Amino acid sequence: MYVVKQLPEFSDWLFGLRDGMTHRRLARRLEKVQRGLLGDVAPLLEGVFEMREHFGPGWRMYYVQRDDVLIIMLGGGDKSTQQADIARAVALAKTI
Repeated sequence: MYVVKQLPEFSDWLFGLRDGMTHRRLARRLEKVQRGLLGDVAPLLEGVFEMREHFGPGWRMYYVQRDDVLIIMLGGGDKSTQQADIARAVALAKTI
C-alpha cells in the first residue's frame, strides 16, 4: 500500500488533459498504485522514477518515493516532451 501525494504541478498537468478518457486511465493507474500495484516503472535520475503507460502517445508520470509508503507525484507528459518533462521533475524533486 502506498500513500500518493500530488504536487500542484502534477495536479495541474493531470486535470489539464483535454482527453477525458486519458485523464480517467491515468487516474485509475494512481488508484492501483495506492493498492501497491506500481506496474511498469523505471528509475531515471537523482531518485526520480517514471510510471509508463503504453497507450496514446506513450504517457509518463514522474514521481519520487519517500520511505516505503509515500509516493510524491511530480509531473507528467508523453514521449514527445519526455526529456523536458524529466528535467522539470528532477528540478522539482530537489525542492522537496
